Amino acid sequence: MTLETILKSPTVSIVDVRTPAEFMGGHVADSVNIPLNEVPQNLAEFKTMAKPIVLICASGMRSAQATQYLASQGIEQCYNGGSWLVVNGLV
Repeated sequence: MTLETILKSPTVSIVDVRTPAEFMGGHVADSVNIPLNEVPQNLAEFKTMAKPIVLICASGMRSAQATQYLASQGIEQCYNGGSWLVVNGLV
């Protein structure tokens, strides 16, 4: 499944794992900001989010870490969307 297909899901959740300051500088419309260092504390919130979940950041490194962590915690349908700028161009 491609990123474009995932983003077209009517129930997709987009989570930006950059810092609040980075998020305030620009972000994907309707995305939620949960900084990477706060992902473990927000595990319950991730479990209740609409699926699929697409994680984004500046370059794809932090979102990859968040995706790997969530998958290790049993959260299915979470994907590394990479750069928020790329995802912003696709939604």
